[in-house]
Amino acid sequence: MDEFKVRTVDLQQVQTQPRHKTDGLSSSTLVLRRGQAFTVTINYDGRPFDPLKEKLIFRIVLGPIAVEVPVSRFGQPSLTQWTAVLERSVPNPTGPRALSVTLSSPATASIGVYTLQLRVEARLSVKTHLLGQFTLLCNPWCQADSVFLQSEDLRTEYVKSDIGLLFKGSPGNIVSRPWSFDQYEKGILDICMKLLQLSPQYQADMGKDLLNCSNPVYIGRVISAMVNSNDDKGVLMGNWSGDYNGGVNPSKWSGSADILRMWSETQFRPVKYGQCWVFAAVMCTVMRALGIPTRVITNFSSAHDTNGNMVIEEYYNEMGEKLSFSRDSIWNFHVWVESWMRRPDLGQGYDGWQVLDPTPQEMSGEMFRCGPAAVTAIYERRVDAQYDVPFVYAAVNGNVHRVIVKNGKVLSTSIDKNRVGALICTKHPGSMHMQDITSEYKTEMDDSTVHTLSTDVRRGEGTTGIVAPQGLAVSLQLLKAPVVGENISFNVIITNKVAVPKLLRKHVNAQNKEYNRNPTGTFWEAHGDMKIGPKETVTIQHEISFKEYMLMEAEEDSLVNLAVVIEDVKSQETVLASEEFNIRSPSLDIQVQNEYVVINTQQVATVTFTNLFSTAVSGELIVACSGLQEKIQTRLTIRPRETMRMPINFTPRMAGAKMLYASLVLMNPLTILHGFKTINVQGS
Repeated sequence: MDEFKVRTVDLQQVQTQPRHKTDGLSSSTLVLRRGQAFTVTINYDGRPFDPLKEKLIFRIVLGPIAVEVPVSRFGQPSLTQWTAVLERSVPNPTGPRALSVTLSSPATASIGVYTLQLRVEARLSVKTHLLGQFTLLCNPWCQADSVFLQSEDLRTEYVKSDIGLLFKGSPGNIVSRPWSFDQYEKGILDICMKLLQLSPQYQADMGKDLLNCSNPVYIGRVISAMVNSNDDKGVLMGNWSGDYNGGVNPSKWSGSADILRMWSETQFRPVKYGQCWVFAAVMCTVMRALGIPTRVITNFSSAHDTNGNMVIEEYYNEMGEKLSFSRDSIWNFHVWVESWMRRPDLGQGYDGWQVLDPTPQEMSGEMFRCGPAAVTAIYERRVDAQYDVPFVYAAVNGNVHRVIVKNGKVLSTSIDKNRVGALICTKHPGSMHMQDITSEYKTEMDDSTVHTLSTDVRRGEGTTGIVAPQGLAVSLQLLKAPVVGENISFNVIITNKVAVPKLLRKHVNAQNKEYNRNPTGTFWEAHGDMKIGPKETVTIQHEISFKEYMLMEAEEDSLVNLAVVIEDVKSQETVLASEEFNIRSPSLDIQVQNEYVVINTQQVATVTFTNLFSTAVSGELIVACSGLQEKIQTRLTIRPRETMRMPINFTPRMAGAKMLYASLVLMNPLTILHGFKTINVQGS
């Protein structure tokens, strides 16, 4: 009879990937999760397989590392080492014969792109067959994996879901920004694996790097550095200048696939441009694709303490203008990610969510990266716990010293312990709402406020202000949440606490502000003298017109620093109140014709926007959705008070929760509008 001869090997991709929860991920290879078995079928000719006459040995290769796994007739798949167990032999006297072998990887295997070989050793010959490649990912469904997550709902949200919301703006006027993580888009997983191979660690010592890629702590540090381009061939170049020539305004991105594909297609040159929410969203895509549960976090009033003293200094002059004396800053919001993993390196109690921040701010281990910092360690102020806990702790806990100066002399100082880290939030699992997670990072707000010199800080509902010992109080009150295209209406409320009339000098000042730094020049101001009677409270209403605050660069939510200084002419006592707020863009409305959406069936959605501006507006409408279709782009002009209703045809290609999202980039006024609609696509 003819000798045993391997004809083909079937890696059973179609059957295997759903069992490994990798169906839908687009790759040129089979995609597997570690710590889980998979079956290959060996089709052969000749006499039946006889384990006494030939040995079958699988060779599993990752770069310079190779593991040889003999096929055993007995045994069980192992979680601690590679195994290959012969399941059955299918005799077929008249045609091809087949062997079924179950391979399993350890739950601690390195993630990466492996090559699979099969060596057949007979008495007189040795033949090696190249079977192909497979991509091995982390496995949050496997209890032995260090990224294991108990809840199926949370695994669905933080690994499988490709839709998200990023939160921006200010705590009193939160903007929900749709984002498509796109991990199922064509070629994205392969690009994520390439990102690991381009890291400086891989380039310096491939073998050491590949061994370390078993550890999600190490992987997180590598990805945190590789998402920015500051010291490697990373994905995104940051730009906070307001000048985005030669690239894309960060506010125009709405998904990760465009960014990752552009990086890949330009031979891994950095994509221009990113800001914090873009860096974080792209990192979330990469980590979810690698199988590491990850969510995007927003920290409102995020401190960047450059000298590490936990104090942020802010300076105002006597006219209410905020000054740029300090290198410290408070970002109106800052966005990072948390990834779920065990932390055996920190001892007991620090498993769970870990902060990773890919926005290039400070060096960590001689590279621009941050984390993983255990959220529990931040809460406990374990500043000795790796990695970068002091930096993140300061971002959510710093004290604000607010100083009023005139001709180099300090008029007053106040300390606010509650402003930094005012709200820390993420998308709620299974819904498109916000989840407040502030209490995971810090204890309850400290009601005490430290006062020095002449001022006393007291916050009221919807107002901010300070009260001087002489009994003069001032506060600011926004009358409604500001929206682009409308006037900004606010009250200045002044109270004379003493039984003596006063002559006052009032200075109101508004400055444009970027979310991550101090304000630029004043764009609106109002000054005047006034009298106030004994024990009297006076309310003065002001309006800033739309024309006065229109920005020069398209933004999705403009920021304003508003301040008022009241001076008692006789005593020269000076008090200040300030408020930082965002001006929201109007939103787009999206409705789907049929609530019951079926896979591979054409559907119709309608995007609606009413032009409330007093002039015609023109711009570009972009509609897209992960797993649905190519982007739809169209230019349009909408007359004043006209309602645009744009029908959009789309065909969903994947089942599950999906998000249809739209953006309208207006040229006049320069602003970006967003809208989204979640749809549950049913299988056929």
